[in-house]
Amino acid sequence: MAARPMVSVYSEKNEGTSTTVQLPAVFRAPVRPDVVRFVHTNIRKNSRQPYAVSKEAGHQTSAESWGTGRAVARIPRVRGGGTHRSGQGAFGNMCRGGRMFAPTKTWRKWHRKVNVTQKRYAMTSCIAATGVPALVMAKGHRIEGTSEVPLVVSDKVEEFKKTKEAVTLLRKAGAWPDIDKVYKSKALRAGRGKMRNRRRTQRLGPLVVYHKDNGVVKSFRNIPGVDTICVDKLNILRLAPGGHVGRFCIWTESAFKKLDALYGTWTKPSQLKSSYNLPQQMMSNS
Repeated sequence: MAARPMVSVYSEKNEGTSTTVQLPAVFRAPVRPDVVRFVHTNIRKNSRQPYAVSKEAGHQTSAESWGTGRAVARIPRVRGGGTHRSGQGAFGNMCRGGRMFAPTKTWRKWHRKVNVTQKRYAMTSCIAATGVPALVMAKGHRIEGTSEVPLVVSDKVEEFKKTKEAVTLLRKAGAWPDIDKVYKSKALRAGRGKMRNRRRTQRLGPLVVYHKDNGVVKSFRNIPGVDTICVDKLNILRLAPGGHVGRFCIWTESAFKKLDALYGTWTKPSQLKSSYNLPQQMMSNS
C-alpha cells in the first residue's frame, strides 16, 4: 500500500526536480472502507437544515364525528351544507385534506456525534487510499497520464493567482483528462432537486491540498470539479466524497511534509494532536 520510501516533487511545469520527500507514515495506515463509510454517513448529517410540516396543517377546519347509528365511518366530518366539502372526512391521515401520519417536527435528532479517534481513523484511511493508484482509478479518476501517485508539486503552486496558471499545471501534470470527465458529465438532476437550486449534477475532479493560501484557492476555484483544501483542515467529506475512498489528490510539497507532524507515526506521536499515534494494522502479509 504505497510503501515507497521516497516521493518525487514535480515543478509547476511537471518537470522532475532534484527534490524528493519521504513518504509520510500515514500513507501506510490501514484502509478501512467500513470505518470511512460509517463516519462519513454520520458527519454528513451535521449540515442538514431542520424541516417540518405546519403545525396547523390538516386541522384548519371545524369537524366533528357524526357518531354511531348513521351507517358511516366515525371519522370527524366537516360541518355545514351547500358545498361539496360539508360532510367530507377531515383530520385523519387517510382523509383528503387531512394531516399526515406523525407530522414531522423541527426537534428531530438531526445531528450526530462521532468519536474523535474514530474520525481520525477514517481520515488516515482516506489519506492512505489516495496513495493507492488502483483505488484512485476504481473511484473513476483518470490518472493514466500522471507521473506518480501521490502527486506532489512544488510550493510555487501555492502562489498561483490566475486560472490560466492552474489549467497549465493540470494539463502538464496529466490531470486534465479528469477535468474533461467532469465537463462531459454535466447533466440535469433527476427529480425535484431541479426546483431546489441544485439543478445540475457533475462528477468530481482532483483535490488540491495546500499549506498556505497565497492565491491558490482563487486560481483553482473556477475549474469545474476541482476542490482546494488546507492540509490543517482536511475533511473526510472532501477526501472521500460519497463515503468512497480514493480521491485523486495533488499535494503541495509543504502540505505533504506536514502530514507526519499532523498524524505522527506508529512509534512517534503526532506533534499537533494530543497523544495520537497512527492506528495499527489489523493484519500484515505473511
